[in-house]
Amino acid sequence: MQKKIQNKATPASRQGFTLIEILVVIGLIAILAGVVLIAINPARQFAQARNSQRVSNVTTIMNALGQDLAEHKGVSSCTSITNSTTTIGTGGTDLSTCLSLYIASGIPMDPVASSSANTLYEISVNSSGRYTICAPKHAEAVLGTSVYCLVR
Repeated sequence: MQKKIQNKATPASRQGFTLIEILVVIGLIAILAGVVLIAINPARQFAQARNSQRVSNVTTIMNALGQDLAEHKGVSSCTSITNSTTTIGTGGTDLSTCLSLYIASGIPMDPVASSSANTLYEISVNSSGRYTICAPKHAEAVLGTSVYCLVR
């Protein structure tokens, strides 16, 4: 009988973790997750990705316009481009008809644009025939960013 009492009192038969041990581990994981989120800063990463896409889209539109100008001896077939700055899209200056030969996937839209009627990109041509295409203001999560424009 004394042997049974001794076996119950020994800690060698204990299995599993205590509540305190589990809470300490959960707390450490939460602290590490917080540190990682602060280091990664997902809002800034997404803003940089959108800004990179804007630069790529403006370059794509400008390259297509350059091909159009080269093919038509310096005069664009996009007659809807005026001296005043207008928005590119089916609701503004529709470049899809004149640049569709050069951009297979269609006129690119800004990453935050909701429809092809307003791509959020702007285009203008000055009196000397220089074209300017601008992306909307870059995401504010990236310090030191402004409107991105390309002139040809």
